[in-house]
Amino acid sequence: MVAVALVLLLLILAGALYDTARLPTSTGSRHALRPRRRRHGAVLEDAERRLVRQRLRGRIDAVTYRKRMRALAEGEHRPSTRRHG
Repeated sequence: MVAVALVLLLLILAGALYDTARLPTSTGSRHALRPRRRRHGAVLEDAERRLVRQRLRGRIDAVTYRKRMRALAEGEHRPSTRRHG
């Protein structure tokens, strides 16, 4: 029983040391990805808001709304169909 506890303690310490050693070396690569993820999340939120707005105003029916929301959830992003001009 003591041997099992000792092995678990050593594994926890090894994991803590590994994480501590890796922390200062990988901060640059992690921070480089954050703005892209943030932008991507903002684009998806804007698309969702646009769909909700269209549904509430009666511009699209429930079936179309569900299809487009499902497509967004599955990662398919359709370009905006807004009229410019």
